[in-house]
Amino acid sequence: MVLKVSEVSGILDRYHGDFESAEGLLRASFPSFGESLVGGMTLRSKRSAVCAESPTSSCGSTLSLSSILSTSPAKASVVSASSVSSKPIPIVAQKKHSTYVEKGQFHTWIGAMRAQSPPHILSLHSDTPDAFDLETAVHKSWLERHPSALSSFHKVIKNAHKKQIVVFLDYDGTLSPIVEDPERAFMSTEMRATVKDLASCFPTAVISGRSRSKVFDFVQLTELYYAGSHGMDIMGPAKSSDGFRVKGTKSRDKRGNDVVKFQPASEYLPVINKVCNALIESTKSIKGASVEHNKFCVTVHFRRVNEEYWEVLAERVQNVLKDYPTLTLTHGRKVLEVRPCISWDKGKAVEFLLKSLGYKDTGDVIPLYIGDDKTDEDAFKMVNRAKHGCSILVSSVPKPSDAKLSLQDPSEVMEFLRRLVRWKKWGLESRNSIQMGVYDFK
Repeated sequence: MVLKVSEVSGILDRYHGDFESAEGLLRASFPSFGESLVGGMTLRSKRSAVCAESPTSSCGSTLSLSSILSTSPAKASVVSASSVSSKPIPIVAQKKHSTYVEKGQFHTWIGAMRAQSPPHILSLHSDTPDAFDLETAVHKSWLERHPSALSSFHKVIKNAHKKQIVVFLDYDGTLSPIVEDPERAFMSTEMRATVKDLASCFPTAVISGRSRSKVFDFVQLTELYYAGSHGMDIMGPAKSSDGFRVKGTKSRDKRGNDVVKFQPASEYLPVINKVCNALIESTKSIKGASVEHNKFCVTVHFRRVNEEYWEVLAERVQNVLKDYPTLTLTHGRKVLEVRPCISWDKGKAVEFLLKSLGYKDTGDVIPLYIGDDKTDEDAFKMVNRAKHGCSILVSSVPKPSDAKLSLQDPSEVMEFLRRLVRWKKWGLESRNSIQMGVYDFK
């Protein structure tokens, strides 16, 4: 059975619903969900979690599934780029609910974990020719919606003349491959050299869910801006090689270099430390589970946990969080992440850095973001709002995304970044030829 691309659009739409999982699964069981309660857990988007500033406000629910069960659009106010790390960010005021979770309802959450970790095409893993043809057709249809950034390179730089390209990069799955042991997510020597060259041509930032210090230990380049903890810990050179600098609190790093920092969630450090220790103790008996302290957030990895124990792990995470209403729970690739309940994400980090560099609300900048995870979607949406923004998803399989383009893996990311460097260094005459499609970068 060979299907035409047009014949699988409906199939792909169904897969999109499966990938999103939260809405598809919950609507099947709870048709009227939204700002509603399921088993004691408030179902809402972390991006809509903003309230009037109040010293006594809180997230309300003891366990918010936020990005796992995101259902509402952005309503967040933006923190000014001139803010410094000592200024508190308003947190969310919501009703408090019971922490009891019924068995059947809890399975809905587990279903979401299965569907999104990692994303895959459901029921297309058979070796039969029909299944192969269907998978090929679905992938082709998806690529029509998210074409390759390599084959579309001339379109990426078409409007770049007399404009500043600013590059934002995720780390895991983008600069380094996804690995079983998160402590061994090393980037290659070739990738490091490529990113170094990139930073000499364009302002470049790495935005990761990991702690800023851990990402720096992996990347080891002082020319970059680093935003750890999903953008809640930003640091950049006081004066980088390209002359740009980020606004914030001035300080010095361990090597004595002048740097500036911006930490919108600094007041949450004590509670994050407590929760991290509690999660380590609570999950230590679950084989394969690991807890990573990422400074302003805590990541619970379940990539190596047998699926039959996911529910036990989820229950234990919930039991720990029930006494911390100012924290929220989000979801990524084989991870559960505990974060401060503030209006801040990778999209806000991109916006902050652009404004700090003097490019907010201007038509002379091309923000370019490359990422592979659900947490990068906030950045894709922010970049897409720019007149010439470029959003690129790293994925070898079809999955829903607001990204306009795609790359299959870190090796293609490296090739794309190398093309950017070559384009920058070749000069205006060559750039014009590139835009006309004369030059082949392969």
